[in-house]
Amino acid sequence: MRSFLLFLLAAIVSVQGFAPSAMNGGSSFAVSQNRVTPIIESTNAALPTRRGQPLMMGGKMAKFGVFSPAVYAAKFALGEKKLNQVRGKAISLHSQAIGEFCLWAGAYHLRTKLIKKAKTNGDVLGFLV
Repeated sequence: MRSFLLFLLAAIVSVQGFAPSAMNGGSSFAVSQNRVTPIIESTNAALPTRRGQPLMMGGKMAKFGVFSPAVYAAKFALGEKKLNQVRGKAISLHSQAIGEFCLWAGAYHLRTKLIKKAKTNGDVLGFLV
């Protein structure tokens, strides 16, 4: 457990996207999130490929967000299968809580929209990498 916490701390500390920029005093996080697309000179050239499986979320590439380093650390510590089990249980409990809230508020017709919004927010925050 101690080694996992040390690894998690090292992963979080090593993220330099949050470090203040010397030029403007602001965060360079937004700049570090921009992906550079390679220019392909020939139309017949093969498309660039990534190593391993691409990170997919509902048919789209998952976004790198604030919590992505923690998710990668958990994937390393737990393994992908166990991480997916834990992630599925968390999503199930969150969806159940959203449903109970909608019942309590008398707005059960908004349940599906709220669950979709939670999925979108989880992607933006980096939980789905």
